[in-house]
Amino acid sequence: MLNLIISVIPILLLIWMMTKRNALPSHIALPITALLVGLLQLFYFGSDGQTLAANIFAGALSALTPISIIAGAILLNRTIALSGAETVIRQWLETISRNPVAQLMIIGWAFAFMIEGASGFGTPAAIAAPILVGLGFPPLQVAMLALVMNSVPVSFGAVGTPTWFGFGNLGLSEAELLVTGQHSALLHALAAFIIPVLALRFVVTWQQIRRNLLFVQLSVLSCTIPYYLLAQWNYEFPALIGGAIGMGVSILLARSRIGLDNAPDTAREEQCKRLPAGTVFKAIAPTLLLIGILIITRIQQLGIKAMLNDASPLLHLDLGILGQLSISKALIIKLGGIFATDTSWAYKTLYVPALIPFLLVVLISIPLLGMSRTVVKQAFVETGSRLKMPFIALVGALIMVKLMMMGGEHSPIMTTGKAFADLTGTSWQYFAAYLGALGAFFSGSATVSNLTFGAIQQSIAHTVDLPQTTILALQSVGGAMGNMVCINNIIAVSTILGISNREGYIIKRTVVPMMLYGIIAAVGSTLL
Repeated sequence: MLNLIISVIPILLLIWMMTKRNALPSHIALPITALLVGLLQLFYFGSDGQTLAANIFAGALSALTPISIIAGAILLNRTIALSGAETVIRQWLETISRNPVAQLMIIGWAFAFMIEGASGFGTPAAIAAPILVGLGFPPLQVAMLALVMNSVPVSFGAVGTPTWFGFGNLGLSEAELLVTGQHSALLHALAAFIIPVLALRFVVTWQQIRRNLLFVQLSVLSCTIPYYLLAQWNYEFPALIGGAIGMGVSILLARSRIGLDNAPDTAREEQCKRLPAGTVFKAIAPTLLLIGILIITRIQQLGIKAMLNDASPLLHLDLGILGQLSISKALIIKLGGIFATDTSWAYKTLYVPALIPFLLVVLISIPLLGMSRTVVKQAFVETGSRLKMPFIALVGALIMVKLMMMGGEHSPIMTTGKAFADLTGTSWQYFAAYLGALGAFFSGSATVSNLTFGAIQQSIAHTVDLPQTTILALQSVGGAMGNMVCINNIIAVSTILGISNREGYIIKRTVVPMMLYGIIAAVGSTLL
């Protein structure tokens, strides 16, 4: 019991610091929590000092992945904004519909759904949220909407990575993995009737939602029906193809004003329609190019994904006590044996969506959009100015995660998970999703949550005689819904939108739909 109390103290402290009345910003609260966990590992859990130092170093290096993605997303956003393309995109989107609910569903729901299916890595919020802010929606509310909306497709994000890779070490047969995906899709589809509505409430009133509820549900179903049907035979493409179909259908519904309450504004629409087609295409070309590159580089069958993940050795250096540095043909940088321990770190230079596609698209867009040298410099300067505090916060977060996972079966995170299971027994299916959410809250990834807790969930299912595919589906759903309160995601979207020191405020509000999501998943699991 004492181990459990000690394990949860840092979690409770972090939540308190970030949600109290005079909340501490994440770049202060997270390093403090990481320091506390380090002290507990050293003086209570008796961890070896060298191993502790290695994990701190690896955790700090791990921040390079999310911060590079954030930097790429901000740079692209500033490029589109400063070039004037954002204004053209806003005017074009208004020709589809000036109804705010329609705009939020098309961009915040269907478009983000498709991007999640192609890439994951937090790119849906990075791409969709700035577009919504450009349409005139307030940044803080858009951040919360983006976090909550980007939950349903996550179990099949990045071409199914949380499912096929997240559960890849559990010894599941292909049939069992497929059934797990089918169950996940059903639970997500049930939650989708409620969750997007709650997300919309962050930005618009209940009256606006009620007057446009038919459109909202049709837009939801246009994504989730193909999503669920595709999951019956494949766990890679449900979110990608479901989102693409849903976006097309949502645009058609909005153009036809099906389910929307707004009357035509002919004068305004005629003014918008005078935009030349070439001007519109040029403005949206960077976004289209981004989507195209994401899809091409994430679909296994095209072969480019394998090239970008080629681990064949190219260079190897012995850095002494620091570790063994290796660089692969795909420029995967790996540091193994850090401080003579089994701790390692890796960065997939070409696969992490920082250089490809973000920086690549920016470099192509500069001449395409006719940007001057002064404007280009401004875009880079503004990007750099936004990264300092998020970098500190992410270093703190990832060191904390590394230290919480130290100790294998006896680590603080595992101790907490097992305590949940012991407490609930055969009723575990009603709580399983929350363990998945806890994993995503800390790690910033549904895939890492599945990797971390998949084995525990499988073991609990066998111990209390519950179907393992159902419990693993709940774990997958939990990892997805945990995106709403995930520290890394909150820092990322806040940074991209220029929001400062509101992480605790965001968590307090997004935790409500996350808790409801878990209830819907638990009730839905009884159908399985």
